[in-house]
Amino acid sequence: MSTSQRITPAQELPAAPPYGVSTIAELLPSAAAVLNVPGYENTLGLPVASRICVVMIDGLGKALLKSRGGHAPFLRKALENSLTLCSPFPSTTAASLASLGTGLAPGSHGIVGYDAVDPVKRRTVNQLGGWPKDLDPLTWQPHQTVFERAAESGVYTATVSMSQFKESSLTKAALRGTNFIEANSTHARVRATTEVLEANSRSLVYCYFNELDKAGHRYGKDSLEWGHTLEEIDSLVRTLAARVPSGTLLLLTGDHGMIDVPEKWRIDYSEFPELIQGVELTAGEPRAVQLHFYSNTDDEQRVAVAEAWRERFGAKAWVLTRAEAIEHGLFGEVSERVSERIGELLILAAEDIAFLDGRRVNPAAFTMIGQHGSLTRAEREIPLLTLKAPQSKKK
Repeated sequence: MSTSQRITPAQELPAAPPYGVSTIAELLPSAAAVLNVPGYENTLGLPVASRICVVMIDGLGKALLKSRGGHAPFLRKALENSLTLCSPFPSTTAASLASLGTGLAPGSHGIVGYDAVDPVKRRTVNQLGGWPKDLDPLTWQPHQTVFERAAESGVYTATVSMSQFKESSLTKAALRGTNFIEANSTHARVRATTEVLEANSRSLVYCYFNELDKAGHRYGKDSLEWGHTLEEIDSLVRTLAARVPSGTLLLLTGDHGMIDVPEKWRIDYSEFPELIQGVELTAGEPRAVQLHFYSNTDDEQRVAVAEAWRERFGAKAWVLTRAEAIEHGLFGEVSERVSERIGELLILAAEDIAFLDGRRVNPAAFTMIGQHGSLTRAEREIPLLTLKAPQSKKK
């Protein structure tokens, strides 16, 4: 099975993300167009504004907001007139934030998973927090961000987030070009966001909250803890909407949704030799595994591994090659620079199941209830809520 060979998934794959139309990658370019930054189009039809603030609630999928809207009356009301966006593939934070920041699909920006393989040094790199010191974020992701281009055009750009992310490699790769404002508590982020908008009449501000995602991973999307966290976020953003200055377009979105995986379906696939025969490196996420074979693994063995995954998990997973994933458009247009970062064989969860390499991941990963990364609607669909918009001028 060469990298160009097709094995044809046993199940029909869901449609690829609608890159260029209604994914998270269109959000900041649309905002930049509203602010008259050259080279961008307002694809999402955002209203005219002089100040734009994008609030990112990590882990807030549209299905979650609909099903648990009783915990978020303010957001539930905004959902009535919202847009639905799609996360990129995989539906994971690193890829989504990179698409948000660059306006590009993963096949272009190159952040192709939670874990991705560095094909030059043949190593698995955690894209959120495990970057080695010799991997330059600006080389790994060389495209200008929307923030950089907006700043060049005279727009004041800012990120309001926790201090731990200020110098992170992912921030440097995907979200560079802003004035980073450290605000570790949720209330501090609301206050800092309000202040920076008041101080800058032409501005693009990004405010990040990760508390909901953390609650989902630890306790599950149906837990009391998740509901309480959503209640707090609802209160915070309601306060923010009341405080931002006139002329502000206040938007809220998520980076992916989430499903709960029962303990018995969190599978350590390294326990099954037939699933990893000839595999050199494993990457991706628990619901979107990417396997990289040794160069001397022959085609017969590669096909046998693919068939072993199909035989063991059947309709619970889509199994496809790199070529099939690229042809289907999962990563958007894939550049030569990026293609070998993608696994040669992909296993994507179709039901409530997660696949982990117990030889490599932290044992705590097996305790995580909430999961995401695959192609189900619950993981991919994210809301775009307008929490406040400038009043239209009467004719």
